[in-house]
Amino acid sequence: MSGIDWMVLLVTLVGIVLYGIYAGRGQKSNESYLKADSNLPWYVVLLGIMATQASAITFLSAPGQAYTDGMRFVQYYFGLPLAMIVISITFIPIFQRLKVYTAYEFLENRFDRKTRVLTSLLFLFSRGLSTGISIYAPSIILSTMLNWNIYLTNVLTGGILLIYTYIGGAKAVAHTQKLQFLIILGVMAFAGYLLLKNMPNGASFSDSLYLAGKSGKLNVITTNFDWKDKYNIWSGVIGGFFLALSYFGTDQSQVGRYITAKDTSTGRKGLLLNGLVKIPMQFSILLIGALLFAFYALKPAPIYFNERSYQHLKETQPKQAARLEQQHKKLQERFNQQSKEILTERKTNPSALPTAVAAFKNTEKQIANLHGKVEEAINKSNYNAERTDTNYIFLYFVKNTLPVGMIGMLFAVIFLASWGSISAALNSLAACSVKDVHLIFFEEPPSEKQELRLSRLHTLGWGIFSIGVAMFATQMGSLIEAVNILGSLFYGPILGIFLVAFYYKRIPGHVVFFAAILAELSVIGIYNFDIVSFLWLNVVGAAAVIGFSTIGLLFYKPKVLS
Repeated sequence: MSGIDWMVLLVTLVGIVLYGIYAGRGQKSNESYLKADSNLPWYVVLLGIMATQASAITFLSAPGQAYTDGMRFVQYYFGLPLAMIVISITFIPIFQRLKVYTAYEFLENRFDRKTRVLTSLLFLFSRGLSTGISIYAPSIILSTMLNWNIYLTNVLTGGILLIYTYIGGAKAVAHTQKLQFLIILGVMAFAGYLLLKNMPNGASFSDSLYLAGKSGKLNVITTNFDWKDKYNIWSGVIGGFFLALSYFGTDQSQVGRYITAKDTSTGRKGLLLNGLVKIPMQFSILLIGALLFAFYALKPAPIYFNERSYQHLKETQPKQAARLEQQHKKLQERFNQQSKEILTERKTNPSALPTAVAAFKNTEKQIANLHGKVEEAINKSNYNAERTDTNYIFLYFVKNTLPVGMIGMLFAVIFLASWGSISAALNSLAACSVKDVHLIFFEEPPSEKQELRLSRLHTLGWGIFSIGVAMFATQMGSLIEAVNILGSLFYGPILGIFLVAFYYKRIPGHVVFFAAILAELSVIGIYNFDIVSFLWLNVVGAAAVIGFSTIGLLFYKPKVLS
């Protein structure tokens, strides 16, 4: 990067840290540190909810996801608006009325303490791991830019945001998220504009969409039903509904955003507006990936977007790399020429299009096969780093195309997006581990100062844990898929516990506790045997808790008081 880019990046990041420290100053109680005094307006709640969900993974990995697999990932969000309605009707009023610090406090009132602790532990384990992945995503950028060790950049990325999260708590998280997300939306919109403006050969927006469509990248809706297909309309609406219901209704990282609202209507407004704007936002981010495919259909693309991994292959297997490069050069030249011919014939000779498109698709398939060979060769070279390149596609475009200043700003955006989700996660992890696990084993309640100090220590502890997880995140492929697969392993059973709590009043805590354990074991078994795609695991987990609870009730004999 240029000196100007470095200045833009550093000024933006330092400014956010200082603003977070300022916004979170004066913490004197856990009510303020963990819940921001429950006094935030609806627009701060909305931006906090969106910033918590839209991590760096969203902006770094989603364009690459669309580039390689098309836009069908957007179907993952189709069940979200309906989930927002259910949560607004059922979940928010209960949480607001009970004035809970965590969602799992409600479970002790409804069931018993062990069910509360179990559910909180499931959340802590899943969210702690996924937060580690969220730290790893922006670490890739520093590692690639500076040629630094990925383990060092993990420490830097996770450590810097800990400063204002540790000091300022929920207030610092909420107010920095507000500023971060507004910057992110503006910069991503401008990046999309620059992508279209810089399209090779003067290709228009219509031309770019045409090429992306002919390559299958605009596959927004796929109606085929297949249990193992990760993204189609059925898994998106049904599986996505259960995942969103669990994530926004029972995951403390999201519950913690709307229980800080000043009242029930404010929390509802923020959540419902999130349901309205999330799909268009995610569609736009994925569209950037589809347009990137059109960009590199008209301009030579690298043989592998993960430049460091490919450089290792060149150094260790020079003859194989040279042979692969020669094949790639011929295919890429042919593909670029065919793309230009398609756009020309689209305007001058439409009757010739079917033949031209068929040749275009055939070359695209050959390039994809060659890419697979490159990835396989890198995997066999015993290279101890990330070996896939899905997460590097958008980054490569930024580094090699955008003007001075804009590069530094886009790198800053990826950090800001990461910090928004990670800081909220650390705050929620601290709230749960303190309130749902640590304090319930205290014989005497601690003072306000002791509890505040304890919450800060837990925030620090979870930050260190998440950085540790990031050290092992190098082999997870598409990060946006990895973090959602991880969530799906736990969200279903957690949601099932809450559904039983809300709607099955006869089922006691002892029954649902063992039902949840059996359900979690079932989900892990189904995933390991690859029986269904990961979105369906959310449905399976929730249904399993309800099913096992119903069966358990048949054998449950309540104690009779003598």
